Amino acid sequence: MVIPVLHLAQTRLTLTADAVAAIRYLTSEPEIPPDTGLRIASASVDGPAASPELSISGGPLPHDEVVEAGGVRVYLEPSVAPHAPWLVLPLAHQQRDLGFDAWAAGQRARMRVVVIGATGNVGTSVVSALAADPGVTSILGLARRLPDWHPDKTAWQMLDVATDDLAPHLRGADAVVHLAWLFQPTRNPRTTWRANALGSLRVFDAVARSQVPVLVYASSVGAYSPGPKDTPVTEDWPTHGWPMAAYGREKAYVERALDVFERDHPAVRVVRLRPGFIFKREAATEQRRLFAGPFLPHQLVRPGLVPFVPDTPGLRFQALHADDAAQAYRLSVTKPVSGPFNIAADPIVEPRVLADLLDARLVPAPEWLLHGAAAVAWHMRLVPASPGLLEMLLHLPIMDTTRARTELGWAPAHTAVEAIQELLEGTRAAADMDTPPLSSRTSGPGRVREFLTGVGQRA
Repeated sequence: MVIPVLHLAQTRLTLTADAVAAIRYLTSEPEIPPDTGLRIASASVDGPAASPELSISGGPLPHDEVVEAGGVRVYLEPSVAPHAPWLVLPLAHQQRDLGFDAWAAGQRARMRVVVIGATGNVGTSVVSALAADPGVTSILGLARRLPDWHPDKTAWQMLDVATDDLAPHLRGADAVVHLAWLFQPTRNPRTTWRANALGSLRVFDAVARSQVPVLVYASSVGAYSPGPKDTPVTEDWPTHGWPMAAYGREKAYVERALDVFERDHPAVRVVRLRPGFIFKREAATEQRRLFAGPFLPHQLVRPGLVPFVPDTPGLRFQALHADDAAQAYRLSVTKPVSGPFNIAADPIVEPRVLADLLDARLVPAPEWLLHGAAAVAWHMRLVPASPGLLEMLLHLPIMDTTRARTELGWAPAHTAVEAIQELLEGTRAAADMDTPPLSSRTSGPGRVREFLTGVGQRA
């Protein structure tokens, strides 16, 4: 896709986002003179069909027109300037002449990534995946609470996206991965709106002010409007969320905000990942705390002890392992892709799959009965997850993941069943990790801190 990134008074020069990133890389080494930029010239320009000659120049020649935007400096030879509206310079057309063929490896060799929300279920896996990538040289993890976990290449900074100034921490970054999200308190949606919706706007503003060239945002299957359970939908399915769940409303709102951001900042390469439900063993304690609450005994989550699974129409969803989700984020950072990607593993999870995992019977149950039970449990403060979340689950579409597998080059190493097995095994073992969101210590002795939150009343 050709994106307008540079403007003259009466003309417009267009470059692809990859070309902008490549020029920025080629002209940003410390030993390169500060006036170095891309020079566009041609011995004979005859109109739109002309093929301009490109070169990296140490500065403008006399009478060149100078254009600066998004950290890129471009010099237009006078004979070329009148034709700028027709000049389209994709990366591939001139990569041999300019040395762009080495851009991807060169960019990866000096990549600094900031991960916002780096200590949770997905964040810890994303940091680990980036740390294992030889092309990523440093990672800055931003979180509301500092962890006791210290992975390679990673530094930490305590920061709240809802209140703190993010821009100083993003300056000089090659990519920002925005994962920060509050699931609780579901009984106080003003708190989650401030952190999730308004906090994301603050992240996007800081990315623009800091001139970060790549933004990878954690959207979700929960952003999608209700859709079919039998025909997978592609990334162009509407993203208006489910109105009865704060999670769906907020994810849909941020999608609209990101539409505006992409329009206003076309030089930034934006990737939106829309994963299914994400699980791993180390996140089991956190997910039990967020969704099931303090009354669920660990040992109850064992095959043979759960008597039945509701066979409810609509109870079909997609899942994946957090480490596989992390690889999708890593690829989004390091590969020149943009746009939305559906992320999920096979098979589709339905009541029969859950019944087999739990060695339980299938019992037909209409949606109203399931919703009523969830509503009673929530209003009695037995669980922190609102009934709106269950409604959302029952109405979410099944996603087509073809684009992620073909364009992103993503392939999960775990099945959806294996990811859920890890969740169940981790719940039985009270598995955790040394970060505040994942640690069992966050619950306090006897889960007392979970009770003190009002079971979904406070974060």
